[in-house]
Amino acid sequence: MAKIKKIKGAWVRLSPRDYLFYTIIDIFLVVMLVIVAIPMWSTITLSLRSNTFIGSNLEGMFLPPWKWSTAAYKTMLGNSGFINAFFNSLKIFIMGVTCALFFTVPLAYSLSIKTLPGKKLFNVLILIPYLFNVGLIPSYLVVIRLGLTNKLAAIFLPMAISTYNCIIMRGFFEGIPDEIKESARIDGASEITVLLRIVLPLSKPIIMTIGLYYGVSFWNDFFNAMLYINNNSLQPLPILLRNILISSGMNEFLEVNAFGLAPIQAIKAASVFMAAIPMLLVYPFIQKYFTRGTLLGSVKG
Repeated sequence: MAKIKKIKGAWVRLSPRDYLFYTIIDIFLVVMLVIVAIPMWSTITLSLRSNTFIGSNLEGMFLPPWKWSTAAYKTMLGNSGFINAFFNSLKIFIMGVTCALFFTVPLAYSLSIKTLPGKKLFNVLILIPYLFNVGLIPSYLVVIRLGLTNKLAAIFLPMAISTYNCIIMRGFFEGIPDEIKESARIDGASEITVLLRIVLPLSKPIIMTIGLYYGVSFWNDFFNAMLYINNNSLQPLPILLRNILISSGMNEFLEVNAFGLAPIQAIKAASVFMAAIPMLLVYPFIQKYFTRGTLLGSVKG
């Protein structure tokens, strides 16, 4: 017997086979949610434990809220090294996303123009570094010769243009009707004017999506910072977080009182969670553009 299910705001009559399919999908999504939620909840509850807690990790996950302690977060926020690393990461995030979009948008738009001379050649040249990585040593030598060592630009400038992101954005630009762009050109608008006044206002979903891709990459990157930044005052949050997680003791990175209110493991968990908070705050504002921007950009990519 056919079942009725609400799909995208409309009630649809499903056959038994379709109903079974949607049931399996729902179960799969619930399982994936549990797999993701359990480690996250474990980290959050671990960061809220005090030195007086006695029990297993399972008991700590179900600790009542009135027994939670914010001592670990007070320790992190009260440390100048953590605050400095956080603002360094924030600078990298803002400057990196701005710089990456500044380079990626004009390049993707240029490759989307059908009348561009040598368009096929340029597309091939763009794909070469994507398919064949030059390696770590040449990249390191280029950064050194540009004088970017011990500068925040060394983290985001080498990754300012991602071929993958450029291809997705190019596909989105190609999906914009040519009639709209041609009407502006007939009125005497230059290509820069067409890009700024016609294309960009219609491209908010893809710009938000690609900006999120770049932002997550820059915020979580620690390898470039480990290679090119030796000044402790310029180290971003991922480097500090890495040092905290692999250290046997915390006093090397944070001033922790052995008789304090927060255990070492709680401080480590708090540092992990606080490093993820900015992305958790940004994503809800971009989520509505995320799926539409990615799908539309990949149609012709």
